[in-house]
Amino acid sequence: MTALFLRDLKLSIRAGGGALIGVLFFLTIVAVIPFGVGPDLKLLSRIGPAIVWIGALLAALLGLDRLFQAERDDGSLDLMLMQETPLVLTVLVKCLAHWTATSLPLVIASPLLGLFVNMDETAIGATMLTLLVGSPAITFIGAVGAAVAVALPRGGLLVSILVLPLTIPVLIFGVSATYAAVEDPAPFLPPFLILIALTLFFAVIGPAAAALALRNTAD
Repeated sequence: MTALFLRDLKLSIRAGGGALIGVLFFLTIVAVIPFGVGPDLKLLSRIGPAIVWIGALLAALLGLDRLFQAERDDGSLDLMLMQETPLVLTVLVKCLAHWTATSLPLVIASPLLGLFVNMDETAIGATMLTLLVGSPAITFIGAVGAAVAVALPRGGLLVSILVLPLTIPVLIFGVSATYAAVEDPAPFLPPFLILIALTLFFAVIGPAAAALALRNTAD
C-alpha cells in the first residue's frame, strides 16, 4: 500500500502539471471574482471565505477524471481487480495519494489567496482548517465519478457533472463553519463537526462505491 501511495503520488504530480495547475486555477478564480464584485473591501471580506471555498472546490475537480485513467490505459486496472488486496483499500489509498498531490497544495495556498479578498487572520485560519478537513470528502466523492467515467473516451466533463451536486453539502458546512468562526454569536463547533462527519462518511462510502463501479465497468 505504501508503494501504491508513492506511485500514485508521483503520477498525480506529473500528470497535466499536477498540483501547479490546480493552484494556478485556484488563483485565477479568486483573482477574477473581485473584478466582478467591485472594489468594496468590506464586501470582499464578507464573502471572502465563500470565494476561497468555491475556488478550491472547482480546482479540486480538475484532475479527478485521471484518478483511474492511467491504470485503464496501461492495463493495470485488470490487475487491481484480480489482486488479493481488497479493491476498496486500493481505491482508498489512491484517493489519499490524489488528495495529497492536488488538494493539499490548495489548502496550503488558501491563506495567501485569502489576503487577495481582504480576509482577516481569523477568517483565513478558519478557511484553511475547514478546507483541510472538508477537501478529502471532495476526493472521495470524485472517486465514484471517476470510476463511473473511466471507460468513457471523454469522461472529464461527466465526472464534474456527477460530482459537483454531491459536493454541495461539503461546501455549505465548510463555509458555514468558517463564518461561524468569524461571527461571535454563531457557534463554530456544530458545522465543523458535521463537516468532519461528512468526510468520514464519504471516506467509507466513496471507495466502496468506486470499487463497485470499477468492477461493473470491467464486466
